[in-house]
Amino acid sequence: MHEMSLAQSIVEIVESVSQQNNNRDVAKIKLIVGELAGVELQSLMQSLTIASHGTVMEGAEIELERPEGTAWCMKCAQTVPFHHLGDPCPICGGYQLRINGGNEFRVSELELKTED
Repeated sequence: MHEMSLAQSIVEIVESVSQQNNNRDVAKIKLIVGELAGVELQSLMQSLTIASHGTVMEGAEIELERPEGTAWCMKCAQTVPFHHLGDPCPICGGYQLRINGGNEFRVSELELKTED
C-alpha cells in the first residue's frame, strides 16, 4: 500500500514547515491529488490519520483538490479529457496521447494554528 508511504512523506513535509515556524500545530492542509496520480483517496486519508497520530498534524483539517485528467492528443492536436490510463482519445479514438494534467500530487497549502 503506497498510500502509507505517501502519507508519511506528507507528515514529514508538514513537520518540517512546523519546525521552521516554532513547532506550531497545524490547523489545515490542502492537498492536490490529480485524478491520474494513481492514489486511492480513501486509503490515503486513512493512512494520514495513522501517520499523523502524535504529530503537529494530528487533528488537522485536510482539504483535497482533485484536478481532472487531461492529455494532449497528437492526432487531434488538442488537449482532451482523459480519465483512465490506457483509454483512447475520446474524440478520435487514437492512442497517441501524452498526459498533461491530473497527474499531480502535492501539498499546496498549510495553515498553522495561531499562538494563543
